[in-house]
Amino acid sequence: MILDKETASKKLKRIALEIAERNHHQKELILIGIKENGIVIARIIEKHLKEFFSGSVQTLELSMNKKNPSEIFLSETISFDGKAVLLIDDVANSGKTILYALKPIINQHPSQIETAVLVERTYKKFPVAINYVGISVSTTKQENIIVDVNSTEVLGAHISNA
Repeated sequence: MILDKETASKKLKRIALEIAERNHHQKELILIGIKENGIVIARIIEKHLKEFFSGSVQTLELSMNKKNPSEIFLSETISFDGKAVLLIDDVANSGKTILYALKPIINQHPSQIETAVLVERTYKKFPVAINYVGISVSTTKQENIIVDVNSTEVLGAHISNA
């Protein structure tokens, strides 16, 4: 076990506070949670942001086949032009998911794109930097990080052997 429920909750609240501090000048933030676990984490961060951030916050859900990310879908169609966007997932393993999640956003010229994850695996195959991290974990290539969630909260995270 690398995170229990209470520690995960504290880390997500801290991430929300960091987001609010770094984006205090923004009028609007668009959070995009990557389905499945990323959207749960995005909604938790959105709830905490309402305590710290004076602008508006909108949360969208992004879905894709993570093994073959040729088709990417957003829960609604909006313009990202000139807006601050934050991609959120549970774990940054190789960086591939976050890289592909940029596809529907990048062509619309947002003012900025940031990334947030609860757990960052220090071994990555793709050049993706994470802006907001709950915890960084060094693992072997054979280990996976699993984040357990229900529909409204993070229950914990652990390392599993592949």
